[in-house]
This record gives sequence, structure tokens and C-alpha cells, in this order.
Amino acid sequence: MTQIVSRALGRVPRIASVCSGTFFLAAAGALDGRRAATHWSEIDALKRFRPAVLVDDDAIHIEDGGIWTSAGVTAGMDLALAMIEADLGRRIALAIARRHVVFRIRPGGQSQFSAELSAQSAGNAKLQRLAEKVNAHPRADWRTDALAAEIAVSQRSLSRLFRAVLNISPADFVERVRIDLARRRLLETDDNVETIAVACGFGSLRRMDRAFGRTIAASPSEFRSRFKTNGVQACRSSTSALSSSRT
Repeated sequence: MTQIVSRALGRVPRIASVCSGTFFLAAAGALDGRRAATHWSEIDALKRFRPAVLVDDDAIHIEDGGIWTSAGVTAGMDLALAMIEADLGRRIALAIARRHVVFRIRPGGQSQFSAELSAQSAGNAKLQRLAEKVNAHPRADWRTDALAAEIAVSQRSLSRLFRAVLNISPADFVERVRIDLARRRLLETDDNVETIAVACGFGSLRRMDRAFGRTIAASPSEFRSRFKTNGVQACRSSTSALSSSRT
């Protein structure tokens, strides 16, 4: 398998892997010096296996110089849609997503985990209800006392619950929900950054900048520039990068 990958490098416009298939590309040297994604459970193993690979701990899928990698098996569908969008544009990709009943196109810059999904998967009815409320109304004043009142517990009990189930504070949870919403809007709309900051509950662009800096070490504008796909242009840049190099 590694020989097949090695022979393909520089000869084909695109090479891709799904989930832990990243290891085959890494073994062939195709990912040395490149950013790559793999399933969350294999991230540390991939770093040990091939230290030259720039493993992204959180992305669903990544394209770097014509090499495409994805985080897990279902993320392979997101990867395929991203390739279609790169080749044929977003309108075609969305039409295919609808045809195959894919809920929406998840951008590569989206985290493998979301605060809301983590809460919904925790098996605690109160946290699930709270996650739904915060996600639906991110602009509300979600200080700890308001969160506690929403599910009829004391502030101390609320903090213990979040620490025990999600290992974060209530305030951190609210911030992560807002960041998840902002990231989706940055990648899926053309709204200006300040509008997104207000709509997602940050109140101001400055506060959103600080939240992004703490969580993903990039400003909202940098995040949009790095991850938002742009149709045919993205495909051209990928092909030229591969042909001029040795995912």
C-alpha cells in the first residue's frame, strides 16, 4: 500500500484517506511537513508513528497540498462533499448533500467535538435541556445564576455537575457553545465578523476575538480565511501545490 501511495505522489492531483487510513499516507512519507487529521482516538499514536506529520487535534477534515485526510469514517462523507465543492462549487455539493439526506456540509475547520453535542451525549437530562436552551438563545445573559435557575439547581450544584460530567465550568461551556455557533457562521455565511459576534452572544467583536484566542489560537478572521472553502480556486491551489511538491 505504501508503495502505491509513494508512486502516486506528484503524479495525481489528489490523494485522500479516511479515519486511520492516515497511517498509510504517513508511512509513505506523504504527510511529512503537512497538516493532517485522523480519528481522535489515534491522534497521539499518529504523532508517535510519524513525528514529521503536523497532526491537527481537532479538525474534521484537512486538505494540504493535494493530500486530503479526515477524522473518522462518517467524516469521510464530509471529506467527499468538500472535494465536490472544491471541484464543482458549493451549489453542486449542497445538491448532492440534500439528495443523500446529509443534514448539512460540515466544514473542515469544525471541531470533532462540540459543546452542545457533548452535553447531549452525557446522559444527563438537565444538562441536555440546558444545552438546547443555550444553543437556541446564545445572546441571552447566561451567567451562572441564570444557568442554575434554568434547571432549578443551586450554583454550587451546577458547577459540580458540569465538572463531573463535562470537566468544564458552566462559563466555559457557554463560551464553547457560542464559539461553535460562530465557527459555523464564519464558514457557512458571508456575514461580517462583528455581526456574527453579536448574533452568537459575544456582544462585541473584541470579546469574540479573546474567546477564539483562548480556544483555537486564531482570530475569527484568521479562522475564516484558513478554513472557508472557495470552490474552484481551492481545487486549483491544491493541484498546483501537489505538482510543485514531491495531504
